[in-house]
Amino acid sequence: MKDLFDRIIENKGPLGKWASQAEGYFVFPKLEGPISNRMKFQGKEVITWSINDYLGLANLPEVKKVDGDTAAEYGSAYPMGARMMSGHTEFHEQLERECAAFVNKESAYLLNFGYQGIMSAIDALVSKDDIIVYDVDCHACIIDGVRLHMGKRFTFKHNDIESLEVNLERAAKMAEQTGGGILVISEGVFGMRGQQGKLKEIVALKKKYKFRFLVDDAHGFGTLGETGAGAGQEQGIQDDIDVYFATFAKSMASIGAFLAADKEIIDYLKYNLRSQMFAKSLPMVYVKGALKRLDMLRTQPELKAKLWENVNALQNGLKEKGFDIGTTTSCVTPVYLNGSIPEAMALVKDLRENYGIFCSIVVYPVIPKGLILLRMIPTATHTMEDITETLTAFSAIRERLENGTYKRLSAAVAAAMGE
Repeated sequence: MKDLFDRIIENKGPLGKWASQAEGYFVFPKLEGPISNRMKFQGKEVITWSINDYLGLANLPEVKKVDGDTAAEYGSAYPMGARMMSGHTEFHEQLERECAAFVNKESAYLLNFGYQGIMSAIDALVSKDDIIVYDVDCHACIIDGVRLHMGKRFTFKHNDIESLEVNLERAAKMAEQTGGGILVISEGVFGMRGQQGKLKEIVALKKKYKFRFLVDDAHGFGTLGETGAGAGQEQGIQDDIDVYFATFAKSMASIGAFLAADKEIIDYLKYNLRSQMFAKSLPMVYVKGALKRLDMLRTQPELKAKLWENVNALQNGLKEKGFDIGTTTSCVTPVYLNGSIPEAMALVKDLRENYGIFCSIVVYPVIPKGLILLRMIPTATHTMEDITETLTAFSAIRERLENGTYKRLSAAVAAAMGE
């Protein structure tokens, strides 16, 4: 019999094998200073395109005052315990009411952390007799939630309605045999490539296949729709989303999340959502902070307007310079280049050290081999100067990638890793 740790020691995983070359720089980097369009990386100022602070709320004085005053009044522990036992307050209820109203749903339930919350929601919504059908590109939190499911599940090709319908037909036949129902899961905005989910096309199939629809709108909440209520509002089908999920970790620049649905469904989740029943309540500093941030989303539309001014300037500038940004229909701005993982490392180091540009790098196994994805998150705090500098830098690094400069620089790394 093997020691359990033998496999772990021998195989670090597709990303872990790069740890000695990547850790502290390409992964687990340390960005320092106030959260903003420009921060410090290894002592140097860089333009930051990797912070999900879409509306620029994180460092606003009025937001920090509420956070600070609440921490001073309550500390970081209150309320103590799970909501069902001892962690419930009138402010939690107020935030739930306001979240529900903002996304045009009857009721809402707070989650102390988005990742575990949606995992637990999937687990609670389905039984072993039910069938899940979900987009293959769904976020890891959804994949992990689906893994908890004791029954059958099918994936459909990303944003492919024909593939969805094929799998719905399979699911419907199976549900007839098991006596169960069908849950379809998609995202409002797919956070890696920036495409909105085809929510309108999906809900058009509801009458034919009688499924329920769960949408993870982490990147759409606050950024899409007339009032910022998300991708469902943007596509005119918010009422047809049965269970709506959003996080406070992006547009609201905080921690926590919520689910919104009909009151009967939320009441069920309150008593069956294991991640909330058996975990500490969302601390008051985050609850009151979220109330302040949500009020700003409602009353200051200029924040979203400034965000989209920057998004359009960046995305249009990249397209005018011939960059491939895929088919993004959101703020998420991917830039696709061709190259190996060692070339990607050399490129990103050049971008950070010589041009002062910090953006996330995505490589295999998240995307296919031979591709490099530079993922950019424009925010309301960015300036036209930031965008101009970035476009100039990207033109330079593309030229070096194409003329083989990064391939030569990365040869030693590739040899060391046996690539």
